[in-house]
Amino acid sequence: MPTPPRLLILTAAFGEGHNSAARNLALALVATGTNVQVCDPCSLATPILTSTLSRLYRFATDYLPQVWGKIYHSIDRVDFKHSGTWLTRKPESTLAKLIADFQPTAIVSTYPLYPYLLERILKQAGAQLPVFIVVTDSIEINSAWLKAPGDYWLVTDASTRDAMIGRQLPAGAIIDTGFPVNPEFAQLTPLDPADPCDVFRVLFFPTARRNSVASCGAAILNADPAVRLTLVLGKNLRLLHADARALQLAYPGRVRILGWTRRIPRLLTQHHLVVGKAGGATVHEAIAAHCPMLIHHLVPGQEEGNLRLLEIIGGGSLAATPERLGASLRAILSNQAATWRAMKLALAAHDRNSGALAAASLILQKTLEHGQK
Repeated sequence: MPTPPRLLILTAAFGEGHNSAARNLALALVATGTNVQVCDPCSLATPILTSTLSRLYRFATDYLPQVWGKIYHSIDRVDFKHSGTWLTRKPESTLAKLIADFQPTAIVSTYPLYPYLLERILKQAGAQLPVFIVVTDSIEINSAWLKAPGDYWLVTDASTRDAMIGRQLPAGAIIDTGFPVNPEFAQLTPLDPADPCDVFRVLFFPTARRNSVASCGAAILNADPAVRLTLVLGKNLRLLHADARALQLAYPGRVRILGWTRRIPRLLTQHHLVVGKAGGATVHEAIAAHCPMLIHHLVPGQEEGNLRLLEIIGGGSLAATPERLGASLRAILSNQAATWRAMKLALAAHDRNSGALAAASLILQKTLEHGQK
């Protein structure tokens, strides 16, 4: 029997999209018998510093999105090939040891920093391993991704591929596999566009900002008496539970509260609409579930491309205030939910529910070809 490939998948704690892509890709690869190791070299090397920076990142994106937008655009001008600092020294050393210990056949990175470290590590070791870069953003792509040294870039959609080719990346190395969503999406059946919508189920992912539960939740519920709201509080359960409970009491029988859950794919396919921030993981999970989306929180720069993709598909739009959110929902439900049905059909036509499976297949194929050279 041939030896199964050994794939090292690298992720980082700065944004759920990187971890989600890595985790889902690992699920798809493990199902093929591939030996997979997922790790975060930054967290392993400098756990306290990484945890602190991760909390600062979440605070900035939740509470100071305009400030983070300026930081994001300043990063766009950094040349990471020539910017090795003490911040990356320990992660680079840790990554080198991971490679030496695991002896991977290929390396996959869902975070743009690691390919720069890999270039130096592999050169020093005299190793020639294929490096796959999984780009977790859409359309508006930071230069950190574009300049990263690698063999293949796996992207979320055709528009992103075109945008990257327009930035002088080799067309043959940019492959549209779709965002690596949970393989479970490929097995689930979304709601039918012909659903009567007598009860209109809305799935809401609030940010850590406490007023988002009360103000946005009320706007959603007041839009139409047919609306039923599922609040997913996740890591913010303790912070937001009191406000969520107050909303539940104010609208008896219409609000369900969930904390952290593994059932996101099933919840998305069972709900008519999702309201959330424009992060890569959430947007692409909504797309995979054919679940129309209203974005209530947008981080400038970093998430603008995700919104643009939803608009291109015809599956979602921005509703950044409670007033806009309520008005958008009323428009979606008007005329027997004609707009909602059109959005559902547009998402069904786009049909991207198996990105992790497609990415896993591509990675295994290219890794095998590399081994036969």
